[in-house]
Amino acid sequence: MASRLAGWAADWRLWRRWPQQVRSQWRRSLQFRTVAITVGLSGLAILLTGAYLSFSIGNDLFQSRLQQALGGSGRAIASAQSILDASDASERVALQQLMGTVRTDLQTTSGSSLIAAYRAPGQDPSQVTPPGFESPGLGGGVISDALSEAVRADPDSLQWQSVTLTAADGSTTAGIVVGSMVSMPTAGSYEIYLGYDLSESEQTLGFVQRTLFVAGVGLMILVGGAAWFIVRFVATPIRFAAETSQRLAGGDLDVRMPEKGEDELAILARSFNGMAASMQKQIKELAELSLVQQRFVSDVSHELRTPLTTIRLAGDVLYDQRDSFPPATERTAELLHDQVGRFEILLADLLEISRYDAGSIELELEPTSLVHLAEEVVEELRPLAEPTGSDLRIVAPGGYSAVPMDPRRIRRIVRNLVGNAIEHGEGKPIVVSVDSNESSVAIAVRDYGQGMTREATERVFDRFWRADPSRKRTIGGTGLGLAISLEDAVLHEGWLEVWSEPAAGSSFRLTIPREPGTDIVRSPISLPPDDAIETIVDELTAPTTRSLPTVRSADDDKEGARG
Repeated sequence: MASRLAGWAADWRLWRRWPQQVRSQWRRSLQFRTVAITVGLSGLAILLTGAYLSFSIGNDLFQSRLQQALGGSGRAIASAQSILDASDASERVALQQLMGTVRTDLQTTSGSSLIAAYRAPGQDPSQVTPPGFESPGLGGGVISDALSEAVRADPDSLQWQSVTLTAADGSTTAGIVVGSMVSMPTAGSYEIYLGYDLSESEQTLGFVQRTLFVAGVGLMILVGGAAWFIVRFVATPIRFAAETSQRLAGGDLDVRMPEKGEDELAILARSFNGMAASMQKQIKELAELSLVQQRFVSDVSHELRTPLTTIRLAGDVLYDQRDSFPPATERTAELLHDQVGRFEILLADLLEISRYDAGSIELELEPTSLVHLAEEVVEELRPLAEPTGSDLRIVAPGGYSAVPMDPRRIRRIVRNLVGNAIEHGEGKPIVVSVDSNESSVAIAVRDYGQGMTREATERVFDRFWRADPSRKRTIGGTGLGLAISLEDAVLHEGWLEVWSEPAAGSSFRLTIPREPGTDIVRSPISLPPDDAIETIVDELTAPTTRSLPTVRSADDDKEGARG
């Protein structure tokens, strides 16, 4: 019993799943969709045609049978009236015999065994008048009052009506009843009704309908098969073209379509192959050019290290002895020392960028606490922030647990973000936020300085781009810091995002997954920052008031985390 229930459950699941499979096939298969539409429209046309033919044939059969019934009834009633007119019977027995003769003649002449005769109402009663009669099939209200009234209203014409006849076994069939009046000597007028069975016509119509149905189904199958064959003939090259284009988009530049014939599909194949060959050539040229460029940058960077080291040593000697030089020479030695240091940083960044471009970077993952890393960077850069008046603060609700990351590269990202915040913070507080959730850890650096426009925000990660080229830098930099930071974030399968508004400051957010190879569902730190949203609300409600958000120091966060 249990196995039977399990089988029923499996069948029910399959039955419920098939509409979804049909919808999926409809969306994915051009061939299925075309064949389904063709069969559907053909079926509709066949259905309408079959319905019209069935109605027309049924109507013709009925009209033909009606004309036969009216013709036979007219002859039979005329013959019966002739018999009555030729008779001189006046006694009851003779009149009854005459009525029997009339009944037999009606049955013989009309060919119908369904006969009924009733003495017309409204006549004087008579002892010699023979009673009427009716066949069993015409009893039970088959002859309606409307037909009787029509017969009495026009006794010289034939009146007919469609009826339902009931056989002795209780089965029903369609039929026609024809009525008229005859006059019997001495007895008066009688209503004569003749019934005709249309079962043969119904059988003929049923046979025609079955034939039309079978022919329609067969025609739909033929149309569907023909459509499937034709669409397959056309769709197969299209499907192959789609698969080829997918392979080409996936990086298989050597894939090509077969070229056969001179039709439109052959023209499509030749055009596609020409496009693929052109793309392959251009991509190869670009790859070679990129490789040459990367090699050039790498070679130049390496070649510059030796003379740069020599210049650095000579510059250090001059810098150490600058106090003994005249003021102009002393200033020159200081400038040489600073620019040589900046040149070294630029070479290091160029080498790092060339490694990213060459795809030769590999992460060195170590379990690292993002909070502790941020604290180290903040303490390292605090001496640089003090001259500008910026107060470095850390807010760390989460992020204390160790997460696999490359600490050198993450530290470089954080150092770059904090350094930029000090540079552009206008001496206002800088808040470093660290938090985590079930899928990721994040750090955000928020400053309340000059901010950036939307156009500047869209280009902030471009190489060698600066929002304000005329602005003097106090920390230094090469214009590659954020570009390298973005590459480091992508290498960790993370996000590096920015929000900024003029005169409202900026917020850079780095989010990395807790486990390498997993997706980040959402970042634990909001962007735009919460205080920016509150400021917008404050401006809408009270445009003249504005204040910085209350933040906690790193020591307060540690105490809260321990608690």
